[in-house]
Amino acid sequence: MPDHDRATGSGFGIAGRARTCFVRLQLPWVASATIACLCAATSGHGQNLPAQADPGDAAVTVSQAQEVVSRATLGAVRWSGPDSGPKAQRGKSIALVAEDLRNGGIVGVAQGAREAASAMGWTLKIFDGAGSAAGRAKAFSDALAAKPDGLILCGSDALENNPALTPFAKNNIPVVGWHAGVRPGPIEGTPVAMNVTSDPLEVARLTAMAAVAQSNGRAGVVILTDSRYGIAMTKAKAMENVIRACRECTLLEVRDVAISESGEKMPAVTRELLERHGERWTHALAINDIYFDYSIASLTSAAIPSDGISLLSAGDGSASAFLRIQAKTYQTVTVAEPLNMHGWQVMDELNRLFAGRPVSGFVAPVHLVNADNIAFDGGKKSQYDPDNGYRDIYRRLWNP
Repeated sequence: MPDHDRATGSGFGIAGRARTCFVRLQLPWVASATIACLCAATSGHGQNLPAQADPGDAAVTVSQAQEVVSRATLGAVRWSGPDSGPKAQRGKSIALVAEDLRNGGIVGVAQGAREAASAMGWTLKIFDGAGSAAGRAKAFSDALAAKPDGLILCGSDALENNPALTPFAKNNIPVVGWHAGVRPGPIEGTPVAMNVTSDPLEVARLTAMAAVAQSNGRAGVVILTDSRYGIAMTKAKAMENVIRACRECTLLEVRDVAISESGEKMPAVTRELLERHGERWTHALAINDIYFDYSIASLTSAAIPSDGISLLSAGDGSASAFLRIQAKTYQTVTVAEPLNMHGWQVMDELNRLFAGRPVSGFVAPVHLVNADNIAFDGGKKSQYDPDNGYRDIYRRLWNP
């Protein structure tokens, strides 16, 4: 884990990859997140965790959960983003450094950014980090060599990659991020002027609330996360807090699996979880849909009926997740981010910086996709694409 995520303290244990992580997250909805990882040998198995909520936590009731879910499943709300801004600064060349183009969320943002570049008369070059340190280093090097006017950091932690961002800042190249930190807005201590993301705590809490509502307050939960990323740990802790605050829910385990290794590891992890927890395991909460891409075969092989375990994801609303929800095959929920719209937003934020204007700071409302609303707001195309006219609005801002 990067040094900025480390701190002393204790919290919940996470098993996997031969270490146990202890996490302390200060969570009055997003204030700060600090993570401590003690490298110690473990058996590689998840830990059974106490089901009781902290005595200081307010209890989460089924009626509260149902109300939260009901609000989040409504159709796209009226546009709440910027209604003014500078004209498109012509002839700009943009580099997008992607953490891993195997991640559907990153691909969705890149597609939106490409659409927006076309609307502005800009060029966009994409550099794939392929989910590895060596890949990221090459992607940053190639992006810098391309001499772009602006940089988009897509899916990589800005603090961890700050040394690679510094040369861009020294060359007065503005930087905007997507999922580059644990909260929306500028990322202090880095050149990132705006991190475009939904509020990760709202996303995570909503996902856990959906599990409470589905189970009538009796969910047996496994949480899947990736300790390499601060935003993933922030989501995991927020989901844990909700489940612990549900009096009759049980937090069975928090399992640490690297997103980049999910294809290799999740089939075996899923089998192990089934053997370990049996019928007590009713709900899986993941920080990303990609874990479930590689869980289905193991569930099917174990003769688990398609409604036998409910899979719920706190991001990002991949095409495969939409297909599973539509087919009612294990996955029931994804808190989908408006990926294409975020792609337009990162380009708009760069345009504001080019024009010497402040960023918009827009944070899109969270939206839960389930079988009841999947046909709306882009769902027929297996994506969450709000029907709020954002493309035309941005075009009017850039080309008045």
